[in-house]
Amino acid sequence: MSKSFASHNDLEDKVVAFEKLSDHAYAYTAEGDPNTGIIIGDEAIMVIDTQATPVMAQDVIRRIREVSDKPIKYVLLSHYHAVRVLGASAYQAQEILASRDTYDLIVERGEQDKASEIGRFPRLFRNAESIPPGLTWPTMTFEGHMTVDLGNLEVHLMQVGRGHTKGDTIAWLPKEKILFAGDLVEYQSTPYAGDCYFREWPRTLDRLDEFKAEKMVPGRGPALKNATEVRQALAGTRAFLTDLYSSVQQGAAAGKDLKTIYRETYDFMKPRYADWVIFDHCMPFDVSRAYDEVNGHEDPRIWTAERDLEMWKQLEGQ
Repeated sequence: MSKSFASHNDLEDKVVAFEKLSDHAYAYTAEGDPNTGIIIGDEAIMVIDTQATPVMAQDVIRRIREVSDKPIKYVLLSHYHAVRVLGASAYQAQEILASRDTYDLIVERGEQDKASEIGRFPRLFRNAESIPPGLTWPTMTFEGHMTVDLGNLEVHLMQVGRGHTKGDTIAWLPKEKILFAGDLVEYQSTPYAGDCYFREWPRTLDRLDEFKAEKMVPGRGPALKNATEVRQALAGTRAFLTDLYSSVQQGAAAGKDLKTIYRETYDFMKPRYADWVIFDHCMPFDVSRAYDEVNGHEDPRIWTAERDLEMWKQLEGQ
């Protein structure tokens, strides 16, 4: 392999920010690492996405305890990816919430995804021994929409369409117009699209735009503190997806093979997006998925640790 695999070169610790968005909402971010959202009601706290390990989650808990002593009653999994869910045990929450589609994906591919992501992200998983054996299982699932009362504060959990995965879930505070978007939206960070639905994701972003959110916690990148930044994040995510998919479509229509399409798409995308976090990590996975979708694979194939390495060698090898 001519280029270091996935995030194997990303070994420097990131600077964490814990920012107050309202009296009820906080964002835990770290320079493009996976974000965690926190919602605090009068009686309970909800944590949205858990960090990759219980050790990393302890820092989230420490920050929460600086601003509230309410019990952390709920953990919401915005989707099934390991970097989002494997820290869940640290919170000792009463309920772990997820969409039914996310639950089904854990059943179908949770073990493979766990091994795949631990292999891709050595820094995030350097305390992997703190992860309990097995998988993180939701204790409560829903389809479409669910409302959770944290004590004088209703949190709306919703599936608004397939995108990053088929199970993507957002959390919405309607009175404060704050949206926790999970990896449906990234800001100054490359969308990982290896398990996505390219043709549907932009339409899902259109639905998110209709919320007219005034603040947002994206999946990666800094917290967005005004409507202009929210619109920029939605537009940037949409542009990346449509640019990449269009390039792959054109290459496939011309009868080119995957490696040729990858090189041409990489060269096309690099001037626009190379400064976004995890660009080099995501591109081989994203182009592989786009190529599959263009060629009739409606649902994403399962990534395994072995498939990851084979794909990387095919596309990034000389």
